[in-house]
Amino acid sequence: MAATSTDQARFREVIGHFASGVAVVTAHGSDGPAGLTTNAVSSVSLDPLLLLVCFERSSRTLPVVRETGRFAVNVLAAGQEDLARVFASRRVAREKFEGVTHDVAHGVPVLDGALAWLACDLQQLVEAGDHVIGIGAVTQMDARDDLEPLVFYAGSYLRVTP
Repeated sequence: MAATSTDQARFREVIGHFASGVAVVTAHGSDGPAGLTTNAVSSVSLDPLLLLVCFERSSRTLPVVRETGRFAVNVLAAGQEDLARVFASRRVAREKFEGVTHDVAHGVPVLDGALAWLACDLQQLVEAGDHVIGIGAVTQMDARDDLEPLVFYAGSYLRVTP
């Protein structure tokens, strides 16, 4: 049964009560870097190290991930709300990266100031409704202990301190 727009709005409202981290998924293709903001990231397996990310079917980053077979998940820190908004916008990739400092490490863009990052080799893409689930094998990763996480809850960015 197809969901009505009322069902979709209610689902978004209800699932928005699940607090999550905020990440920017990045890839580096033949036309340069691409990226998008998401909170649909999850660990899948410890053996092997796998994680998943969800891409909107219309995402401009998804074709770059398909092309290169690699992506990074950059976990944002408190204070990076503007960065989250830039990568959540419909701007073209080169505009998103204007003024965003980053390195290309392990073949993927790693954003400066991120709380953590994980570089992945794409293992599988799974069609799921209006999204595509990407499963990646983690090849490199790092995290900082001197920053606090950026959190998304009920449509707003929040800062959480331990």
